[in-house]
Amino acid sequence: MAEVRALADTHRIRARHEFRGLRTAEHYFTVPLDHGSANSATDDQTAGETITVFAREYSSTEYSEEEAAKLPWLLFLQGGPGGRGNRITSLSGWMKAAAKDFRILMLDQRGTGLSTPVERQSLVLRGDAAAQADYLTHFRADSIVADAEFIRHALDSGPWSVLGQSFGGFCALTYLSFAPKGLREVLITGGLAPLHGPAERVYRATFRRVAERNAEYFAWYPEDRETVTRIVRHLEQHKEFLASGERLTPERFQMVGSFLGGNTRVDSLHYLLEDAFIETPLGDRLSEAFLEQVRSLVSRAGNPLYAVLHESIYGQGESTDWAAWRVLEEFPEFKPGAEAPLLTGEMVYPWYFEQDPALIPLRDVAAMLAAKSDWCPLYDHQQLAVNKVPVAAAVYKDDIYVDHDLSMETAAAVRGLQTWVTDDFHHDGIGEDGEGIFRRLFGLVRSSR
Repeated sequence: MAEVRALADTHRIRARHEFRGLRTAEHYFTVPLDHGSANSATDDQTAGETITVFAREYSSTEYSEEEAAKLPWLLFLQGGPGGRGNRITSLSGWMKAAAKDFRILMLDQRGTGLSTPVERQSLVLRGDAAAQADYLTHFRADSIVADAEFIRHALDSGPWSVLGQSFGGFCALTYLSFAPKGLREVLITGGLAPLHGPAERVYRATFRRVAERNAEYFAWYPEDRETVTRIVRHLEQHKEFLASGERLTPERFQMVGSFLGGNTRVDSLHYLLEDAFIETPLGDRLSEAFLEQVRSLVSRAGNPLYAVLHESIYGQGESTDWAAWRVLEEFPEFKPGAEAPLLTGEMVYPWYFEQDPALIPLRDVAAMLAAKSDWCPLYDHQQLAVNKVPVAAAVYKDDIYVDHDLSMETAAAVRGLQTWVTDDFHHDGIGEDGEGIFRRLFGLVRSSR
């Protein structure tokens, strides 16, 4: 810990702003790339290397600057992997509720946003594919938690509160495992991670949930069942290209199933599909309006870390070896050649790195990470079993990304963890009624003291 404190002077605030009832401050921290090497005697070449981690502080102008500075911190851990912290222009939803009691620290997790971003352009600076893969091993939840502890000390904060959404909840469980003394309380929404592998069990559950969600959607919009099949068959027979130049393949189109993970967002899928076809001199083709909407859904240019590191969030002591791709063989209804092909969810497959221009340069890196078999543990089961930090989690019964049954298995393994189980929301519940969800979970942790 002495080493962490010695580095705390590498914190700077670059700018402050006030607008629409909120006050912001932009924090930059210089942190070790490899916290383990930095805090131990080692000859590792990364031992002295540092990266920048950015976080934006939000508080309400209902408080003066002096009053706000006395409020305790709430650290928000975003979903992902590869998702930067939210950029907001007014306090609403869960942030409106939280700002009554906290200063909010919105973290850009390492590799995202302004935190030494990882993209294909920057990764080439690391060297060959092996060097790039080795670099990315420092971008999982254990490193994110080490960053958070470094930042907490740099801010001279006592134990703080943490809210983790989706993958942010996975990180919160890692925090509870390895740095519980830094936590006052933890709130988790849609993010109770399975504590042990293999990754295949996650994807079997995920495929089942996504299949059920497809059935539910097509019951609401039966005409869309025919439209989806028609689009897949059309793409098998005709070459259609996105505005960025790459071909839209049947399997890439199926990625629009990401809509299925939402509450109100699921209905937006219908509006997308109704734009699909337009008459042309060559017959019916996919409209440019449709193709442009699809482009933003099937490209990982904005968050390549999601694709590269996605399966590694389940890797502990063994390789994931493209688990979702292998498990897909057990669910042929998701293959484009099925009689009525289903839409897919957030699973990542090897062909992403052959068809997405933003990912093609990372193909060898992704393959190396998929084959990596010595991932370190992300959770300490013994520590979680004797946990003393108040924890409350929203568990969504029909969540297609973080399975309810696996979440409840995890809840039972964390001492004192309280769950609020509901079928009112899907994975993005915090975006639907963030204020209500935050208040409920906050009430649970405070009532447990």
